[in-house]
Amino acid sequence: MTQTSPIFDFPGGLHLADHKRESNQTPIQTGPLPARLWVPLQQHIGTIAETIVRPGDNVRKGQCIAHSTDHISAAVHAPSSGTVHAIVDYPIAHPSRLSTPCVVIDTDGQDTWDTLPPPISDYRNADPNELRERIAWAGLVGLGGALFPTSVKANPAPGTLQTLVINAAECEPYITCDDRLMREAAEAVVAGIDILHTLVAPQQTFIGIEDNKPEAIAALSQALDAAERPNIQLRIVPTKYPSGGEKQLIHLLTGVSVPSQGLPIDVGILCQNVATCAALADAVLRGQPLITRIVTLTGQGIHRPGNYRTLIGTRLDELVAHAGGYTPEAARLLMGGPMMGISLADDQTPITKGSNCYIVASETELPTPAPAQPCIRCGACVPVCPANLLPQQLYWHAKAQELDKTEAHHLFDCIECGCCAQVCPAQIPLVDYYRYAKTEIRAARQEQIKSDIARERHEARAARLARIKAERQAKLRKKKEALDKQPNDPTDPKQAAIAAAMQRVAAKKAAQHKP
Repeated sequence: MTQTSPIFDFPGGLHLADHKRESNQTPIQTGPLPARLWVPLQQHIGTIAETIVRPGDNVRKGQCIAHSTDHISAAVHAPSSGTVHAIVDYPIAHPSRLSTPCVVIDTDGQDTWDTLPPPISDYRNADPNELRERIAWAGLVGLGGALFPTSVKANPAPGTLQTLVINAAECEPYITCDDRLMREAAEAVVAGIDILHTLVAPQQTFIGIEDNKPEAIAALSQALDAAERPNIQLRIVPTKYPSGGEKQLIHLLTGVSVPSQGLPIDVGILCQNVATCAALADAVLRGQPLITRIVTLTGQGIHRPGNYRTLIGTRLDELVAHAGGYTPEAARLLMGGPMMGISLADDQTPITKGSNCYIVASETELPTPAPAQPCIRCGACVPVCPANLLPQQLYWHAKAQELDKTEAHHLFDCIECGCCAQVCPAQIPLVDYYRYAKTEIRAARQEQIKSDIARERHEARAARLARIKAERQAKLRKKKEALDKQPNDPTDPKQAAIAAAMQRVAAKKAAQHKP
């Protein structure tokens, strides 16, 4: 069912050129089957997955190669069949070229599936724990960017959830993977939403989508009608960046504001991405784990921009080659959109569950940022902030290392959308300063936790030693008191020997004091 009102606006934001036609005019294409896959073990928030394969092992497509070891963790599966070549640290897509352990698989070209679990077709009558176990087995995480394990997020405390929000906004320029997914697989998206709706039992379910996706809107409307899901409402929101931000979309659809440094569940709301819902349908209805990712590959530096269903672990250079390679205009490489994405130094990094878009831009398309100039205190950053913050003040305090003051100005409410940096005439990379301050604060908190643990251990050890000393002294006192209370029996050989010894000591002391 489609509804267009009421829609509640959020503060700030920008109207940007979306650059979506470059990649959304062709159907989703199948990505390459590389000779070698680099599958990271850390593709989610939380504890890294633990490998259950070794070099030399043969694996099949969909086989679990690393299982979760903690409540907040996610399993990892083989994207194709082949042989485990090695388990090594390898750089991932990160501004600092950080490395993470990867399972390196030499594919055999057969793409042979492992034995998969049976479908849970009657999911409406299934045990909720069975559904969550299936979701956890499949290694599902939030594909909207947060990468939080879905099985954990889809398990709210009883009575806490009123509204389920499905994020179909895809507000960042250039990115169209969700748009094409909704156009081509709306039935799978709706099925996943219905499974999630059944699992968490909200009072109402909204799908929020921007009005610049008419084909996706029509496909979802048709799928909802065909599935006879009147309890799921499709709500169209105006195109404005960052309407796809979790807190912004929640406010658009419900008028509810998530509290400062709070979570949506604090106000009875759960938010999931449409791609996560489609992957959820694959896991429950087809028994397939999360081993592929629809990736938008776009920009003037690519010969064939489009969306590619890519095996996780495929290196970016192989995906680029599959898309016709680079054009002579290729100058910059970004992962994600131009607003919140990160610049990459090279194309040797593997595709992960969180890789939704790569932009190969020309210098005219996305120019290299010019050197920052001094802040002129124009205040242009303030009205565009969708979180109602004071970006200029945050910048000054972060630059001056006044981290306590950044927290006082609600630094952690910043969603790092980049609106402030986009309008800054001095071209100051404001978000970089905010990220730096957040990192420093988190590091200080971790050090404080370690310090507190060390102090508590020291205090516990000191208390234990004092207790042992007191117990020993108490035992000695009791023993002495027992000896003092014993009657003097001259016929007892032991007491006689003690008395004789005491007399000898007394006599010796007396002899020493004689003149």
